[in-house]
Amino acid sequence: MNQPLAYVHPQARVAKNAVIEPFVNIERNVEIGEATWIGSNVTIMEGVRIGNNCKIFPGAVIGAIPQDLKYAGEDTTVEIGDNTTVREFVTINRGTKESMKTSIGKNCLLMAYVHIAHDCYLEDRVILGNAVNLAGHITIGEYATLSGLTAVHQFVKIGAHSFISGGSLVRKDVPPYTKAAREPLSYAGVNSIGLRRRGFTNEKIIEIQDIYRQIFIKGYNVSQAVRFIEANMPTSFERDEILTFIAQSTRGIMKGYSRYAGNAQ
Repeated sequence: MNQPLAYVHPQARVAKNAVIEPFVNIERNVEIGEATWIGSNVTIMEGVRIGNNCKIFPGAVIGAIPQDLKYAGEDTTVEIGDNTTVREFVTINRGTKESMKTSIGKNCLLMAYVHIAHDCYLEDRVILGNAVNLAGHITIGEYATLSGLTAVHQFVKIGAHSFISGGSLVRKDVPPYTKAAREPLSYAGVNSIGLRRRGFTNEKIIEIQDIYRQIFIKGYNVSQAVRFIEANMPTSFERDEILTFIAQSTRGIMKGYSRYAGNAQ
């Protein structure tokens, strides 16, 4: 259902039961799925792919070219999965030649004033609080939650099921299942509340806590902790996911925290 006061380029592909409110601008080479709602004053630029049952609130700008001086006009995209909500004044930039797309998963919630830069990759069910800012090339695992006013450095990786406190500056990678807080950003425990909500058993949460105790609490450096875990802790999906995340980290993982020193160590 297209409002006469909206502009939809003739080459855009919009599902018949999508709702386009007044003063929307949809450019060419755009695809919008079934039952998606586009609120008033939304701008959807070239190369955007929006799935089914999404909600895009007023003032959002999706698919603008990257704020990257190296961008040379490549034909890149933004992809948004089914059932994702994009709130007011969110901005999502297209990819560059590095990965050719910016990708948002299914069932995500991007709250008001979020900015997602070029080549970011968000898995399913990610929540970004109000005014979270992501630089380019950031990867965020499923079920991760970033609280409001958090800023994330380019190329950072944030693991699945992690939780980052509001107002954080994220300069290092945040491993899966953890909570991150303080300045500089440091380990603040396992995200046990979030894990219980998603059906993790107490035994599994204790297993994850034991792994991170070796990494962040026992006084080992990361390499020593990894060797200890590999030699002494039984294989499981979660153990291997944590070790793989650490092995693939390019920026290094966040530090542990000393309550006595009052800063990361």
